[in-house]
Order: sequence, then C-alpha cells, then structure tokens
Amino acid sequence: MRFRLLDRIIDLRAGETITAVRKLIGDEEYLQDHFPLFPVMPGALMLEALFQASAWLVRVTEDFSTAVVWLKEVRSTKFQGFVQPGEELHVAAEIVKHDDTLTTLKAKGTVNNNTVVVARLVLERFNLADRYPPRAKTDYYMRRKFRAEFRRLYAGVIESVC
Repeated sequence: MRFRLLDRIIDLRAGETITAVRKLIGDEEYLQDHFPLFPVMPGALMLEALFQASAWLVRVTEDFSTAVVWLKEVRSTKFQGFVQPGEELHVAAEIVKHDDTLTTLKAKGTVNNNTVVVARLVLERFNLADRYPPRAKTDYYMRRKFRAEFRRLYAGVIESVC
C-alpha cells in the first residue's frame, strides 16, 4: 500500500524551507484499528509526513537531479499531541545542513498551531545508476514521475523548477 501523506504544498523556498498540509479524513482504513474508540493518525505516519515534505524540499533544492531520496536517520523525535479525523496536520521543514549526499532537516507537525511532532531528519540522495548500473534507466522515469507529482501538490510551481 502506498501512503501519500501530503495533500498540498503551500509554501516552498528551495534550499531553505517547505510547508505542507494533510487533512486527516475519518474513512482512512488504518483508523479502524488505530484506535477504534479514539481514532488518531499513528506516530509513524506523522513521521512519514515529515519525511515526505522534507524529500520534496530536497528534490526541488537539487532541481530533481537525483532519483532516490530516502530517510537515513531520525533523531530527537518528540510526539506531543494527536491528529484526529477532520484536523489538518501542517508540516514544516527547514534545511540545517546540505552536502554532497546527505541533507539534515528540522521538521515539525502542528495541528491548530499546537505542536504534535518534532524531529530531526537525515535524508540521503543518489541516482540508481551510481549504485546499481543495470537500473540506470529507472532514474529518468523516477525523476519524471516526481516532477509530475510535485506539480500536483504545489499549484504555485514555477516552470523552471519542473
């Protein structure tokens, strides 16, 4: 199952910050089990939303030059609240350090201006051609797919970014 945990990107400054939003709706399948009498977004999915926003920031910062952006490390995570059906999770991430292969970000999720999750994320980025030469053709496909998805998420996209 694929989870897209962002509905839209509302602000993005390449190389700096991103802000995105996810509205939790009551009929999401996992809410039947987590928890039936008190449905809330699982902490792992809150972290995934932080990662997804952070990955978009990295992709745009690098002008989609790498096909793979993945979560290498999560540090200093604190859960401070819940996201319930009908509420919007606002995700913000800021680049702290960006080198040849790793990007460190501070990320935070809020509901109604109250912090529900904070974490420091380390993302690694690379092209498949560099690590798995037989899969080199996949890089082009992935970059094209991510550009299209980005255009869907961020209606204010500048053509030179995509």
